[in-house]
Amino acid sequence: MHNIQQLSATIIGQVLAGRNLNQGLNEALQRHSSFTPQERGALQDLCYGTLRNYGQLVAILNELLSKPLQDTRLRDLLVVAIYQLQYSKAAHYAVVDHAVHAAKMINAATGGLVNAVLRNFLRKQTQLMQISAKTEEGRYSYQQWWIDSIRNQYGALTSSILQAGNQHPPMTLRVNERSTSTEQYLERLTALEIEAQQISPRAVWLKTPVTVDKLPGFFDGVVSVQDAGAQYAAGLLDVHDGMRVLDACAAPGGKSAHLLESYNIELVALDKDEQRLERVQENMQRLKLTAILTCGDAAEPQVWWDGKVFDRILADVPCSASGVVRRHPDIKWIRRPSDIEGFAGQQAQILEALWPLLARGGKLLYATCSVFFRENQQVIGDFISRHNEAKQVVISAHDLNNGQLLPNDSHDGFFYALLQKDA
Repeated sequence: MHNIQQLSATIIGQVLAGRNLNQGLNEALQRHSSFTPQERGALQDLCYGTLRNYGQLVAILNELLSKPLQDTRLRDLLVVAIYQLQYSKAAHYAVVDHAVHAAKMINAATGGLVNAVLRNFLRKQTQLMQISAKTEEGRYSYQQWWIDSIRNQYGALTSSILQAGNQHPPMTLRVNERSTSTEQYLERLTALEIEAQQISPRAVWLKTPVTVDKLPGFFDGVVSVQDAGAQYAAGLLDVHDGMRVLDACAAPGGKSAHLLESYNIELVALDKDEQRLERVQENMQRLKLTAILTCGDAAEPQVWWDGKVFDRILADVPCSASGVVRRHPDIKWIRRPSDIEGFAGQQAQILEALWPLLARGGKLLYATCSVFFRENQQVIGDFISRHNEAKQVVISAHDLNNGQLLPNDSHDGFFYALLQKDA
């Protein structure tokens, strides 16, 4: 156990230094290929859980220490151990013993300190949890600038938005209706005693997540894993059979596949990362769909565009991913305020580059998985102010509020804006 604990602390330290969590996890699992499935799951749980609750855990640790720790490795180890004591089912004595052993491997003189801190936490657990909630970073487990930004935009909804981002994400499927109906697929799940319910025309929510090998028909292309909020895109783009459609920034291909499952169209799936484009190809093969895969930068169409305009364009642009932090809790700690401005500039650049590729009378759907206004409506408003031939089409679907979908129990957070070019 101490190896898992120590490895988790190392990965947490890397994230706090700016590294992507998935990269750190994947590298660690490659190095420790002998890990059992249980050990792999434990490592992932410790990393994800610690980062989801990091603000609270740090507030508790600070209360337990008489002075800040100089060694960040020790700090990260203690934070992981406090997470285990508070949230995991592991025996308390084992968590403490393993942490002490791991601490001695960092510095032989620190075992006593770690033992004292963790046993003190167990004695004052309830009181410490209450104290941690006195600051907003401790209560919500986000950086203060993030909390302030959400409050400035959403006011009374602040708490529910932040808390939604700290929950375990729902597992939602998209049924490929070229293969079966949603009703028929629900019957197949029921036969396997997998509890599920339909939450939108093709979206099926699973009460308990399962691995894809447990999903009937997954490898035959009958169903895909895709958040219900991401499934809005195909319907909002207003596509019709026979159209030429561009999915810019297409990887991993979920929205491209949804469009091809829904309409008989010519679809160009564009992405600037060749490896990510390979994932699009794998998804297309599994689903028995055909797209024109193109490697290129959406911001530089002069390099890859063939000169033929598109009837519809889906611009699923790079963003802060602030609407999907429950799937990527590292984002809460590696983002900086300057990043939001940087994404907004990149998004504006992509919009400007793609707009000439859209046919007269055509529509472009701008999409992000962000809840920050600066990346969303402000980018669209600025773009329209520069383009008299562009108008924003009102979106009134489901629980979208002016295009903004806020994270809840059913879906992640997304933003959609539909632009139409004058005919």
